[in-house]
Amino acid sequence: MRVIYAAVLLLFVMAAAVFCVQNLGSVAINYLGWQAMIPVALLVVIVYLLGMVTGWGLLSFLKRSLRRATEAKK
Repeated sequence: MRVIYAAVLLLFVMAAAVFCVQNLGSVAINYLGWQAMIPVALLVVIVYLLGMVTGWGLLSFLKRSLRRATEAKK
């Protein structure tokens, strides 16, 4: 099973690398009056990392809530 996980991870990294190489153009980002021109690849990396942090926080919250709910029943 570890080999399958490693293969999937390698495929994901390779696809991300190809995307980064092929998308070097810049895009304009506007957020609450703040403006920036950044490469598309960097934008994707930033959004991916924000998604990881958000998902991790949500998962932690749900685990803690479930643990507290099961402890309250005892």
